[in-house]
This record gives sequence, structure tokens and C-alpha cells, in this order.
Amino acid sequence: MNKNLPYSEIGYRLFFKTKPIIKKILRINVEGVENIPLEGGCILASNHRSHLDPPVINTISPRPVIFLAKKELFEVPVLGWFIKKAGAIPVKRDSRDTATIKKSIQLLKEGYVIGIFPEGTRARPGEFRKPQPGVGYLIEKAKVPVIPILIEGTDKVLPVNSKLPKLFKYNIDVKIGKPIRFEGLTSYEHIAEKVMDEIKKLKGAHHG
Repeated sequence: MNKNLPYSEIGYRLFFKTKPIIKKILRINVEGVENIPLEGGCILASNHRSHLDPPVINTISPRPVIFLAKKELFEVPVLGWFIKKAGAIPVKRDSRDTATIKKSIQLLKEGYVIGIFPEGTRARPGEFRKPQPGVGYLIEKAKVPVIPILIEGTDKVLPVNSKLPKLFKYNIDVKIGKPIRFEGLTSYEHIAEKVMDEIKKLKGAHHG
């Protein structure tokens, strides 16, 4: 067992064995999974509408995904323990959390996959929020491929303020775009907006 892993190795092994069952229970359809690199550091950037989004992305990803999560979630009973075991990195809201950025960049350089939600918090059903400039800062400093992801349906399965998911009633559709890089762009706001634009484009895209 590798004690240096940022997540629970046993936990992820068990999780990966149950992924086919989770996909069926949550009725997840995915397109473009081949766009996620099988090695090397990269960032998965997705829209955000439900607390289900992180486990859904981990379910469809061929590699473990370490998410940036708001610090308050780590204080929630059970959930806090779970996301710590999953390797999630706490983020302080309303400030440029340089410690989080440094840790994320270190993990990316070590070849791990980092998951981010550029909007920072959940959007209303069918909508997108303005991206956070800090996302652009991380991407510019990390200099790794960014894979845009569109998730639709999680807000129906587990709406805001709902404690239990509505299983077997709705589909969850995940579309994964091709890796993109941001050489030449130095404006953090511009980079963040570009990422959200690429996510929005997936709404009408179909992969072969």
C-alpha cells in the first residue's frame, strides 16, 4: 500500500469495483471518456449544479479525481470524513487561497488529476454561473491540459436542499470535451471565461 497517495488507496479500489453498479443506479450516460488522458497531470473542469457532481465525475473517470472543495464541507459529519478520504483539497472562499493553489500544482506535477468547478458553487437548474478568476490563476500556473466537462441531470436526481437522491427517475448525461491548453493567455478572468465557454459548447456537441 502506498502511504504517500493523497487519497485512500483501499477506498478507491473498492469504489472502482463498484463503478458499473453506480453507473446503473444513477443512470449515467457518458460521451468522450477517451478524452481524459490516462497518464500525466490534468485538470477536469465541469459545470456544477448538484452535490452529486463530484462522485459522478469520479464514476466516469478512468483515473481517481482529487477535487477542490469548499472548506465548510469538511466540517459536515460523514461527508467531511468521506471527502477527506477521497483526497479532496479544502478551499477558503472569498480569498485567493495560495496554499491550495500550491498543493494543487504540486499534485498536478506529480501526475494526478484535479477536478474543479469554475463556477465555484452550484448553479440553478439549466443555468451557468460566472466563473471564478482563481480558476484561471490555477490553470495558468499549472500549465497542464484542461478537459471541459458538461454534466446535466444531477440537479434533478439530487436537487439543492434535497437530502435523498431521486433514483431511477432521471438520466445523468456527461459530455467530455477534448483537452485544451491556454498558452498565450495571461488574464486569469479570460482563462476562466474560456473554460466556461468550452463547457457550454458541449451542450450541443456529440462525440463519435
